[in-house]
Amino acid sequence: MTSSLPSSPSASPPHSPSASPSASVLDLAPVVPVVVLTDAADAVPLARALVAGGLPAIEVTLRTPAALDAIRAIAAEVPDAVVGAGTVLTPAQVADSVAAGARFLVSPGWTDVLLDAMRASGVPFLPGVSTTSEVVTLLELGVREMKFFPAQAAGGTAYLKSLAGPLPQARFCPTGGIGPDSAPEYLALPNVGCVGGSWMLPGDAVAAGDWGRVEALAREAAALRPC
Repeated sequence: MTSSLPSSPSASPPHSPSASPSASVLDLAPVVPVVVLTDAADAVPLARALVAGGLPAIEVTLRTPAALDAIRAIAAEVPDAVVGAGTVLTPAQVADSVAAGARFLVSPGWTDVLLDAMRASGVPFLPGVSTTSEVVTLLELGVREMKFFPAQAAGGTAYLKSLAGPLPQARFCPTGGIGPDSAPEYLALPNVGCVGGSWMLPGDAVAAGDWGRVEALAREAAALRPC
């Protein structure tokens, strides 16, 4: 089961509560930037730089107190961005993220309670998996798009390649330990729609407000193709 991304908050309402991970999330760009912000004031210029560089899908992780304000600001002020919430761990975070304007949800793993909350949220979601059993369980529940995390530590491209034969209906966004050199190897796999990463967001550039550098790195990431 898949669904399309919901429209921006100012447009039509999101899709039905049965919405599962969206192929649209996986196919917006080859790379989904994984963002950790300590200052919500950086959210809008950072998002504008990423969008200008060709990376419209932006995962803002709920690892800092600034995260929800950052999502809210991007949703309100950067209409070309598709902002989502990452590191979603609880039903309360699901509700708070959607209320802030998140258009997709990403979790590093999942429980029955969290999965139920994400299903009921009305927005696409990517639950995290790292084992074959987790993938099979989600497929039984009708979920076909997932986050593979932590990608490198959990077996990397070799593991995902081994899943493609018996489980061709599963598609992944691998995240964790991926950089510009390894990303093309992941993108070459038939069961990978995109990869998640933070290499286009070096800490010194964000701290200095060097959005031109972020845009340039985003443009390089957006141009990545399967090797």
